[in-house]
Amino acid sequence: MSILFTHIKELLQTRPKSELKVVGNAMKDLPHIKNAFLRIQGDTIVDFGPMHDLVVQETDEVIDVTGKIILPSWCDSHSHVVYAGDRSQEFVDRLNGLTYEEIAAKGGGILNSVQVLQDTSKETLFEQSVERVNTLIQLGTGALEIKSGYGLSTEAELKMLRVIKAIKEISPLKIKATFLGAHAIPKKYKRDKQAYLDLIINTMLPEIHAQKLADFVDVFCEKGYFSLEDTEQVLEAATLYGLVPKLHVNQFNAFGGIALGVKHKALSVDHLEVLNEDDIQVLKGADTIAVALPGCSFFLGIPYTPARRLIDTGLALALASDYNPGSAPSGNMNLTVSLACIKMNMSPEEAINAATLNGAYAMDISEHYGSIATGKKANLIITKNLTSYRQIPYHFGNNPIHKVMLNGVFVA
Repeated sequence: MSILFTHIKELLQTRPKSELKVVGNAMKDLPHIKNAFLRIQGDTIVDFGPMHDLVVQETDEVIDVTGKIILPSWCDSHSHVVYAGDRSQEFVDRLNGLTYEEIAAKGGGILNSVQVLQDTSKETLFEQSVERVNTLIQLGTGALEIKSGYGLSTEAELKMLRVIKAIKEISPLKIKATFLGAHAIPKKYKRDKQAYLDLIINTMLPEIHAQKLADFVDVFCEKGYFSLEDTEQVLEAATLYGLVPKLHVNQFNAFGGIALGVKHKALSVDHLEVLNEDDIQVLKGADTIAVALPGCSFFLGIPYTPARRLIDTGLALALASDYNPGSAPSGNMNLTVSLACIKMNMSPEEAINAATLNGAYAMDISEHYGSIATGKKANLIITKNLTSYRQIPYHFGNNPIHKVMLNGVFVA
């Protein structure tokens, strides 16, 4: 099946296929073509350019998109979309003055989600989760990382990862799975954290490897959760099973988690709401990419990742939703891009780069996703009639999307 889009108002993120991420000042530039065409064959982009360069050839379908913008679909590299129930009561608790840490201390937070998930069947968990995923597709997400971490037992962590695998098998989304067994310390192991770490290392990881259930490993490296020493134990063991590290670090405290991630060649370090100069310096020259999660900062009322500091220092930055029931109950990447501009002082160009190509890099898929390039997958957002792509972050809370295409097929 061949499809030709014509008279595209602006075709965004047009780059060589070999360009895998955008760094520093280069993030201010968003390559685009006005009055463009885009040709797709099957699930792949095969040609594009200005309309005056279009060569007429036989095509199954020609679609005139006058007034509309086309850009690559969002690449959301950090989500917890597989969970059971919700935590709306904790939302009310926070409105009544309790902090995230206080809610967690009285049995809420992650451990609340753990209990609900453990009591939920695999079938029900799948149904709830796939409904969320389908909503994300309609909002323009074309690639999604999904973490475990609400199981905290061998059986429940495997259940989560099997649900992620099942979603991957039926969804048009490009999905990457992350094992986050070290998300919190279960009640059973409250007084013996090392015993839980041993369970992760000696039981969970071998089983996950045997069943090929994960691409990445993650740890919540934070005070009150897992220390640098704890994190290193998990990373060293997971690396033996071929799992690439991605880390939750610097959400509330800066105490060396970023350096540890770089040491273990982490693909990404995520959150970074709290940064010091040592953190900045250690990221320079590293392949590890910083990932900001502005939806979490917005919902919890905590500081935002200092995007200007990272970008102006010459580093790459990705944006992700952090979609989860407790601290970021939205996977809307259009809103994420808006928040990055409004609250993190990123330009629309920087935010779109961060949510497309750099998001793909943070999932190790930017060779095939995240930009408009010959040979890449036809994962596209076709907007409504807009005067400029800058209206995407400007009209925060609005849905700018007319159609979504994944793998060369319209899905929304």
